[in-house]
Amino acid sequence: MVSPDKLFDLSGSKAIVTGASTGLGKAMTMALAAAGADILLVDHTSRNDVAKDVRSMGRKAVAIAADLQKMDSVEQIAREGMKQFGKIDILVNNAGIIRRTPAIDYSEKDWDETLMVNAKSVFFLSQRVAKEMMKKKYGKIINVASLLSFQGGVLVAAYAASKGAVAQLTKAMSNEWAPHGIMVNAIAPGYMETTNTEALRSDPVRSKSIRERIPAGRWGVPEDLQGAVVFLASHASDYVNGHVLAVDGGWLAR
Repeated sequence: MVSPDKLFDLSGSKAIVTGASTGLGKAMTMALAAAGADILLVDHTSRNDVAKDVRSMGRKAVAIAADLQKMDSVEQIAREGMKQFGKIDILVNNAGIIRRTPAIDYSEKDWDETLMVNAKSVFFLSQRVAKEMMKKKYGKIINVASLLSFQGGVLVAAYAASKGAVAQLTKAMSNEWAPHGIMVNAIAPGYMETTNTEALRSDPVRSKSIRERIPAGRWGVPEDLQGAVVFLASHASDYVNGHVLAVDGGWLAR
């Protein structure tokens, strides 16, 4: 048993966060570091500004560039994590892309790229990292789902399909890997103030209608995910498995 005062302590933990340099990924990275974790920050370009912020907390941070459109990135990320830390305790599959186009006009290219980053890479990176976690019978995998894991959305057919897949993959992986000490869960952010929602927030009609439906009365900010990611990464969630945790200001309850 872990004493109650240590439930959220990540001291000594080693984490990988994809899409770690901006928006939701940056906020979650900083929260994990504040709780005590050392972090491998993965992004499509190597950016050291967030890594410097993590190091300022006294944690180890390494930033690498990896293209999640390519399958060889999976081995690159896992190998680098093991090289830097010798183990991987936490994986946060946050990286994602969105392409807004009417379904009738959606291109195969946009479909394939969206599903590759948002779903295929999530599964295969989880699979590769789980093999390392199984060696020590412990690990936390946290996927980033979406409200569109539950709803269809508009103009985002591939994104909705990919985030539906993330929710189902979370459940499927949790069933198989729990006996190995690996808990797999997901966070489903609500409408957040990020670059992905810039088009919606700049549309006064859509932005107003969205805000009015949210019981909290506001758009979320990346920092709203910090408590959730530390919870799911820590011993506080050791009996939480296969769950998709909505952090949405009450949107789904409306």
